[in-house]
Amino acid sequence: MTPPQPTPAHLAPTALIDADHPAVQAFAREHAQGADDRERAVALYLAVRDGFRYDPYQVDLRPEGMRASSVIERGHGWCVPKAALLAAACRAAGIPARVGYADVRNHLSTARMREVMQTDLFVWHGYADLWLDGRWVKATPAFNLSLCERFGLLPLDWDGRSDSLYHPYDRAGHRHMEYVHQRGAFDDMPLAQIAADFARVYPRIVAGDTVAASFDADVRRETGPAS
Repeated sequence: MTPPQPTPAHLAPTALIDADHPAVQAFAREHAQGADDRERAVALYLAVRDGFRYDPYQVDLRPEGMRASSVIERGHGWCVPKAALLAAACRAAGIPARVGYADVRNHLSTARMREVMQTDLFVWHGYADLWLDGRWVKATPAFNLSLCERFGLLPLDWDGRSDSLYHPYDRAGHRHMEYVHQRGAFDDMPLAQIAADFARVYPRIVAGDTVAASFDADVRRETGPAS
């Protein structure tokens, strides 16, 4: 089956995938290095993955907290805005991009996160979907390398040819991520639906119960000194 072809929407900025924001434009110019779109996309993926700390405690579902440029402004983000940043940077670099979502069961988390969420199901996990070599390829830039090393996770390396999806097991062979529902790809972030589902599934996170906490500190406390 022929994959759906990219459209002008996959290169256009939106209010949330703000590829025209000066900070996103500058980020793309700096990091989109390579001989072709695939190499440039991989360079952007690594820059988003490792250049911005993953922090699921700081969830701001207002538009100003979810747009791609907010990750650059804050220096951190969680999977949904980090995926939006990768998509925006790719669009700024002339690489067609969209955003995709799935519900995943996370078998590894912090005690605080489990207590606040009251579930191991992460709804609307975000990734980017990039048009490379004539097809759409998934890229998941959420977990920065230093977090993976401390938490004993396998980093999501990506070559731009195959999908970058969460590993089912960690380095020690324990269950990590399980994909339970694919929500598909979107030309823009469906923020209203994400916010509504978060309010229903994670009321304490939406109420701000983790914003004063430090995810890095919790990880360090549970995993001990970095090796």
